[in-house]
Amino acid sequence: MENNVNLQEQAMITMPRIGDQAPDFNAVTTQGNIKLSDFAKDKWIVMFSHPADFTPVCTTEMSGFAERKAEFEALNTELLGLSIDSIHSHIGWVDSVKQNTGVYMDFPIIADIDMKVSKLYGMLQPNESETAAVRAVFFIDPKKKIRLIMYYPLNIGRNMDEILRALEALQFSDKNGVACPLDWKKGDKAIVPPPKNLTDYEARLKDDSVEKTTWYLAKKQID
Repeated sequence: MENNVNLQEQAMITMPRIGDQAPDFNAVTTQGNIKLSDFAKDKWIVMFSHPADFTPVCTTEMSGFAERKAEFEALNTELLGLSIDSIHSHIGWVDSVKQNTGVYMDFPIIADIDMKVSKLYGMLQPNESETAAVRAVFFIDPKKKIRLIMYYPLNIGRNMDEILRALEALQFSDKNGVACPLDWKKGDKAIVPPPKNLTDYEARLKDDSVEKTTWYLAKKQID
């Protein structure tokens, strides 16, 4: 019982938070050795873990990332996978998927056999598994800051549409200084910042260029 508690505490201590600088690391991947701080310069990174190679749910997910890789590239984003498997296992799995489905998982996949990166990023959740990473997704911006984190259990696959939607929303918000409402997608109106003082409040009431639900909730079309 005490050992289990210690493992839980360790996982929490090493779990990065939104707004933190992404912890740096060196790793062996299917695309060669990488150092995170040098990887994908001036680009976003979507780093995601999966529990194990040669498993069914993981195969659907990793194939999904590969099939939609061009959409991530269009958003100036590099993909970076991870599991607690050897580099030989990764290559064998990539080959198996390619031979059986025609899908080529040609983005780098970290061989985290020593669990270094998994522990660094809190991907090991002791009450779920002590030896397999959960399905974590880290959105890392070009300044290597963590902007969004998703966690899924071992038996539930992720939603690729939501991953792409969230990525696009983050980039849109950064570019335009706005917030994105529920279910926002490209082409939808965005939420403009609320007034910070009474002068701004009075100006907002007179502003016909925005759609006002109330003085603090107003939307605007941004092309």
